[in-house]
Amino acid sequence: MRFGSSTFSRIWQMKQRIYIDTSVVGGYFDSEFAEPTQALFERLKNGEVVFVVSDLLFTELENAPERVKNLLNDYDDDCLERVSITDEVKELANQYIAEGVVGHTSLDDCRHIAAATFFRVDVLASWNFRHIVNLTRIRGYNGVNIKHGYPIIEIRNPKDLMIYGNEQ
Repeated sequence: MRFGSSTFSRIWQMKQRIYIDTSVVGGYFDSEFAEPTQALFERLKNGEVVFVVSDLLFTELENAPERVKNLLNDYDDDCLERVSITDEVKELANQYIAEGVVGHTSLDDCRHIAAATFFRVDVLASWNFRHIVNLTRIRGYNGVNIKHGYPIIEIRNPKDLMIYGNEQ
């Protein structure tokens, strides 16, 4: 399939849909991760991206400090696309574990990845380098995705999603 230049331009200019996990929300206030995380949130505020957030994220935030728990309340609803952890998402997450990508203790991490995959986001953002933003794990998740008829998922840390200078 070939795209004309105007079609390509429209595709290129569409807002990125970025699935964020709990580590990104917490990273906003963490001195090690604050600068790139806050830059990503600035892109959200400017309407450049949409954050895809799951009900699992809000469940995980229930026991977080108040400022972390309430961070997303500062953003308009049209900046956030809310998705649910469906039975299909749970089954895909279970497949990651069954096929040895990670252990059972990483079930919630798997559910984030499965939700991002199932809802076909452009990229999943996380600061979890052990179980999510890890090349070996990413290859494993994508192998399972392909095996079960899902697309590959792009996984990056928020620093990779910053805009530098006049790149726009």
